[in-house]
Amino acid sequence: MSTENLTHIHLPVELQQSISSEIANYYSIIPKEIAENAHVFYIDDTRVPEQDTIIQELNLILDKAITLEPVNALTIKKTLSIYYRNDSDNSRLVSYKNDFLEDLIFEAKNINASDIHIEVYENEARVRLRIDGHLIEKNHIKKENYLELINQIKIKSNLDITEKRLPQDGRIEYDDFDIRVSILPTHHGEKVVMRILGRDASHLDINKLGLEKDDVQLYLEAVKKTNGIVLISGPTGSGKTTTLYATLKYLNDIKRNIVTVEDPIEYTLKGINQVQLKENIGLTFTSALRSFLRQDPDIIMLGEIRDAQTAQMAIRASLTGHLVLSTIHTNSAIGTISRLTDMGVPSFLIAETLNISVAQRLVRILCESCKKETEFRSLVLPRSFKTDIKISSHHIPIGCSECHYTGYRGRRAIYEILPITLDVAEAIKNNSIKQANFIKNERLSDKAFDLLLKGYTSLEEIYPLLINL
Repeated sequence: MSTENLTHIHLPVELQQSISSEIANYYSIIPKEIAENAHVFYIDDTRVPEQDTIIQELNLILDKAITLEPVNALTIKKTLSIYYRNDSDNSRLVSYKNDFLEDLIFEAKNINASDIHIEVYENEARVRLRIDGHLIEKNHIKKENYLELINQIKIKSNLDITEKRLPQDGRIEYDDFDIRVSILPTHHGEKVVMRILGRDASHLDINKLGLEKDDVQLYLEAVKKTNGIVLISGPTGSGKTTTLYATLKYLNDIKRNIVTVEDPIEYTLKGINQVQLKENIGLTFTSALRSFLRQDPDIIMLGEIRDAQTAQMAIRASLTGHLVLSTIHTNSAIGTISRLTDMGVPSFLIAETLNISVAQRLVRILCESCKKETEFRSLVLPRSFKTDIKISSHHIPIGCSECHYTGYRGRRAIYEILPITLDVAEAIKNNSIKQANFIKNERLSDKAFDLLLKGYTSLEEIYPLLINL
């Protein structure tokens, strides 16, 4: 097998599990063949002068005959980054090194992955992790290993292992985080998505979300009101829930009764009464909100306004002296007004009850270790995006071991703020909000473009935001 031109070496799960991450990274080796009495490893070609010593040490550690085959150093480095992540906090992984599922879960948790995807095809299955909003392939597993893995997941999440025809939802609980499990029957078998839910809310701070100073002031003025509705909009995975939790943490004190209904409960906040949505037994956002009004609440948080009935209940709660916080799926702060109108909420009630509309997105930030400056051509900008700013260069992602060859490290939130002032309220009543420019400070597209100008992100990352003006 030639590996000189490979970006990385494909490693089946049985080979990957033959050595630990510590051994692989310490000796810069990748398993090639594992026999009963002999092991063959690829080794970083820059370590060839040490190979006699490495063979002796591996022989002692593994009690097998060892053969080493030199491979391009970059190939080894990238393969190690993909299959043997050398994380700073891998102490939780060590005790579970003989269990593939546990290793997978704790590795995903340690590298801040939000989801684990296990998908099956005709002859094999694959595992992918969602990091910074994008899926990266972890490894491939044999079909028979996949079947065993699915059963392990079902047992851990208290699901029916005999049911393979219908979707199932479950939960796996650990000391400091939970896993929400969703199983969906597909053509070749069951697909599993495991969402990692952290319980620690200590890092949530409304001043550290990414809101600019003026935006923070406008937002706090809206959430300090004793009644009305605060709506956060954006697509799935844009950080809306994090903004809501930071807001609840800010508002949480002994004088207020705060109740929430969520799907799922992502953080546990002391002093707040949190309810998990259970639609299969009739506990919906609407029914929960109806019950909340009899619980003498000051602040109500709904995980999402999904339909007309929930929207009308939220309006009613705000009119009776409660502050309601929620999320809604729209593309912009002004788009929230249209969405509520489409749900059948009268314009005058929107104007009367809405305190502020916020739209947000998460933008991936370029890895400082490998980003590259290159010439900028204005023709690559969307035709709908107009700017007077002249750009001579911009930065593009390259990929290195520091960013696991994605070119990006971390994400930053950007916000679009629409406070409901008297002028805005009048425009809503007259159904002329679309024609007016009431967005305070900058729009999402402007803030995304500013990140490009400062070298924090790439054009490919913000291109969709420049189109959705």
